[in-house]
Amino acid sequence: MTRVLFVCLGNICRSPTAEGVFRQLHDREAPSLEVEADSAGTADYHVGDPPDPRSQRAALRRGIDLSGLRARQVKSTDFARFDLILAMDRANLRDLQALRPSGSAALLRPFLEFAPQLGRLDVPDPYYGGEAGFEQVLDLTTAASRGLLDWLQQRA
Repeated sequence: MTRVLFVCLGNICRSPTAEGVFRQLHDREAPSLEVEADSAGTADYHVGDPPDPRSQRAALRRGIDLSGLRARQVKSTDFARFDLILAMDRANLRDLQALRPSGSAALLRPFLEFAPQLGRLDVPDPYYGGEAGFEQVLDLTTAASRGLLDWLQQRA
């Protein structure tokens, strides 16, 4: 079993979208691969809240239901529980590196490293923008989820 944690700032836009996209691809394309996915935020701004309604609407248009997810903050035990912790941008990666307990074996990486063809490492935060930003998050996380799934299958 490989455990993957997707992380953004508040856990209401990018990381729950990544979790939902990855779960859908996994269930459809590699259901026999043993993977657990979750998401969290580096900040506590939205703990207990569902994903942003704009994230939910955009995901639902692609057949992904995020309504059951609730925001939570990264905790120190996540660094022991998860094998792979994937940051939505470099600022979140720096925050995760600062939070990481010594001795943690979790692999910390930018999520978009799994989609090198995109030529970028940051999933832009759509929170203060329009609907197009939420669609872009879906496009980016879909590409990276495909790459992650391929990577996990090669390691299995």
